[in-house]
Amino acid sequence: MNTPINRIILLLTCVVMVQGLFAQDFAWEKYNVTWTAPSKNAAESMPVGGGDIGLNAWVEQGDILFYLGKSGAFDEHNTLLKLGRVRLKLSPNPFEAGDFKQELQLEQGRLLIQGESKGLRAKVLLWVDVHSPNVHVEVDANRQIDVEATYESWRYKDLHPRKKENNANSWKWAPPKPVVTYKDSVRVQRDAIVFYHQNRDSTAFDIVVQQQQLDAVKDSLFNPLFRLTSGGMLQGDDMFFAGKQEGKYLDTDFKGWTLRSKKPRKKHHVQVTLLVDQVDEFAEWEKQLLHLASPKTALVVRRKQTETWWEDFWKRSYIVIQPDMQQGRGDAWKVGRNYQLFRYMLGCNAYGEYPTKFNGGLFTYDPSGVDSSFRFTPDFRNWGGGTHTAQNQRLVYWPMLKSGDFDMMAAQFKFYQRLQKNAEWRSNVYWKHQGASFTEQLENFGLPNPAEYNWKRPKDYDAGLEYNAWLEYQWDTVLEFCMMMLETENYNKEDIRAYIPFVASCLRFFDEHYQYRARQQGNKVLDQNGHLVFYPGSSAETYKMAYNASTTLAALQVVTHRMLSLVDVQQDTTLRSYLEGFQRRIPPLPWRELDGKKMLAPAQVWSRVNNTEAPQLYPVFPWGIYGIGRPDLEVARNTYWHDPDLLKFRSHVGWKQDNIFAARLGLTAEAKRLALLKLADADRRFPTFWGPGFDWVPDHNWGGSGMVGLQEMILQTVDDKIYLFPAWPSEWDVDFKLHAPQQTTVEGKLRGGKVVDLIVMPATRKKDVINLLDKDLKK
Repeated sequence: MNTPINRIILLLTCVVMVQGLFAQDFAWEKYNVTWTAPSKNAAESMPVGGGDIGLNAWVEQGDILFYLGKSGAFDEHNTLLKLGRVRLKLSPNPFEAGDFKQELQLEQGRLLIQGESKGLRAKVLLWVDVHSPNVHVEVDANRQIDVEATYESWRYKDLHPRKKENNANSWKWAPPKPVVTYKDSVRVQRDAIVFYHQNRDSTAFDIVVQQQQLDAVKDSLFNPLFRLTSGGMLQGDDMFFAGKQEGKYLDTDFKGWTLRSKKPRKKHHVQVTLLVDQVDEFAEWEKQLLHLASPKTALVVRRKQTETWWEDFWKRSYIVIQPDMQQGRGDAWKVGRNYQLFRYMLGCNAYGEYPTKFNGGLFTYDPSGVDSSFRFTPDFRNWGGGTHTAQNQRLVYWPMLKSGDFDMMAAQFKFYQRLQKNAEWRSNVYWKHQGASFTEQLENFGLPNPAEYNWKRPKDYDAGLEYNAWLEYQWDTVLEFCMMMLETENYNKEDIRAYIPFVASCLRFFDEHYQYRARQQGNKVLDQNGHLVFYPGSSAETYKMAYNASTTLAALQVVTHRMLSLVDVQQDTTLRSYLEGFQRRIPPLPWRELDGKKMLAPAQVWSRVNNTEAPQLYPVFPWGIYGIGRPDLEVARNTYWHDPDLLKFRSHVGWKQDNIFAARLGLTAEAKRLALLKLADADRRFPTFWGPGFDWVPDHNWGGSGMVGLQEMILQTVDDKIYLFPAWPSEWDVDFKLHAPQQTTVEGKLRGGKVVDLIVMPATRKKDVINLLDKDLKK
């Protein structure tokens, strides 16, 4: 019957089929990482995770091992601790000899290990519940077998990190006193292993507050380390405690606590529950742990819920290059595969209390696997655990806009929101003005890293400043996170009212602080044009003692303009009036002329070059003042091709952004060249364990910058316009789905240089799409 209801059902069915068409076209198993031989050690591990838990998993000499990583597990010294290692033994063992297969199954977000030896076949499924902090191991064999599960800890005793090992904590090269990593507590409780690290009353927070002369306001400061307890519980169905073990893995002694199956079975289940929380009493933490470890929903239901989450995650967005090519063939194909693999790694900390760390995320492992001279514990990572380095961290989160992973950005935003009051106290105590003062490298309690702040300071040096050649006067990196907050409203109509006071406070700091600086130097707070004078400043970490740094001016111009576009700001007459006045006080961007070519300058004046960044191109990315569809494109291109510093600094390694700049400027051949370098397979067994670069393995700002560059090659936006393929090589066939402002998705295919099957949602936005493949913008 052709009734109205039937017509509606048919229409809705068609819409669902169209929206799901491209995701169904591509077989995700082509991107699965499959190994047919066990690993030598943890350096040949695979990432597995979900929610806010990350595991490094591998099979070695017949044993299945995995490290336990969880967001926010900081100790007294702000080391981001691994919560231990789990070792599983099957007996008889199907993995000791014979057929072997280990496969990371992306679409379901899980790891499948299969083995067969002497007629015994077994499958082991390792997965993390996205919605509850539980790790699951499901064993399924064709014969009855026994299973042992051992919790292994290297923190069974006090440890004494020295010299370079303190790069894993907040002390780096300058601990104020000998450092002790205090031992964890491990105990057997009702045939389960309970393990935890409970921070002592005195932590890095207390020492840094004293160092930076903030004792008078200490009780008003946010302290994330006080009474923080990090740990979990290992248990198994029908398993009992079988005793303790001792051993050494790579460079580190450990003790183990073993559970064993009560009798041989074909099916076994092992579960690890992890919990990180600040509690007044340990009993409260333990009560939460027991509750989390005993979910009421059936295991099969929880597994299906997690698989559904991952399936939906992959439908949000994708870039699949050379989709018709066979697996493993072609460098371009690997670029697309590695884009997806790294996005999977980001998805493993989708809902962390803390953002994904640029220097390894949740997937670090024994450091001698990175540098053979680093014979430290698995807790090590270079550049700290609770230390936040904004220039690096931003590259982890920028790609989430076009990938549509808006829910994953909240952890990074909450990080800054928690610290707003501490940053405002800095301004109030040191300089008696308002605004949130965020430094480039800060602790998870909002104060500068103590080693970078410097213990050896001139007696009368400004207590609010870092005495540091790289980081002095570098305040502006917080503004990129302000912009991300604002962009979630632009892209997804997120309710950002809670972020407006934060952004306003960050802007106010620059206004009031540089008026304060000007009063120290003379009678006038503005220059002859009525503009603020941003001196001393810093253009990234590279151009120091800068006068009107381009990074600062571009950021202030764009963030202030975007704030004034918000309805809530327009309705707040006091805030609107203030921002309009501040906008008029921001100077124009500096430029210079070299060899007859006009170029963007890193600042009006600077005293020295200290690093190898490219801040003169920050008005291109992230600030979008120059680029495709914008005025003076040639000025920005001149800067890219002819600035002598940029030519010396150019690279694809680590946090280098040349691939992004090239894409934003429509330089197709150059963007392609750099994409092939940036997103090539890593020099490690797992393809996206890049690094160390300038940081650590796996290098997440390497992967994040690679993602941004590839997205910008396909899609860029200017006002209401959506530019398609502004820097895409026409010989690369691609399937894609990316997000654009105004809750827009652009989905399509490129075959033989021609766009086919283009779907723009909502359809009213299709008129705004401009295909640049045939335009003369890519030289």
